Amino acid sequence: MTRIDAKFAELAAANKKAFVTYVMAGDPDFDTSLEVVKGLPAAGVDVIELGLPFTDPMADGETIQLAGQRALAQGMTMERTLELARKFREEDDTTPIVLMGYYNPIYSRGVDAFLADAKAAGIDGLIVVDLPPEEDSELCIPAQNAGLNFIRLATPTTDDARLPRVLQNTSGFVYYVSINGITGAAEAQAGDVAPEVARIKAKTDLPVIVGFGIKTPERAEAIASIADGAVVGSAIVSQIGAGKPVAEVLAFVKSLADGAHRG
Repeated sequence: MTRIDAKFAELAAANKKAFVTYVMAGDPDFDTSLEVVKGLPAAGVDVIELGLPFTDPMADGETIQLAGQRALAQGMTMERTLELARKFREEDDTTPIVLMGYYNPIYSRGVDAFLADAKAAGIDGLIVVDLPPEEDSELCIPAQNAGLNFIRLATPTTDDARLPRVLQNTSGFVYYVSINGITGAAEAQAGDVAPEVARIKAKTDLPVIVGFGIKTPERAEAIASIADGAVVGSAIVSQIGAGKPVAEVLAFVKSLADGAHRG
């Protein structure tokens, strides 16, 4: 059982929804990023998605693209991202970390070396948005064999014919992308999302967590009420990008977490 599995079992036993946050590793710099990440659990975050900076983030909107550029400009690399995870693990051995990014940096490092290093750094799962199920032998299956969850994204265009393939080797949870398009592009609507979540849950026992387009505590509550939890990324990254003090960023995160946990 991974930390992700344990966290969702704990939440289910408490009849509680999950609150998941995305932040870019190294944004705006290593030390500030580490301070934010260390503060997330106390702000109510159940699972941390840690962005791996990359030069060509095709699924991300401007907010997260700029965060990646800031991180890369500060010298963030794969190794520094794993170092940030290791430093987080010095004080927190229970909060799950999902590394989210693109395949190129993993391929460049070498899959076997990457998986060993990620596991040693305390990473619990992966979201790699540019590897479809047809490429599961490339990273998904090796990751599962190494004890890491591989979390797959389902979208509004994932029809009933495609869904079983998407779910086949997914573990940890299913990430439902609530809108068509890139991160931060539009607001998620619970009425639109509810039937899609129900459709996915009819095909899997995994928790279904909804992300993209959630920017306020009210929206987090609405989305969490019809799913197993909510993910917020761009709204938090925007606060970091605006240079808000860490305490202010974490206060905003707590307001979102409180909303999701009411869901």
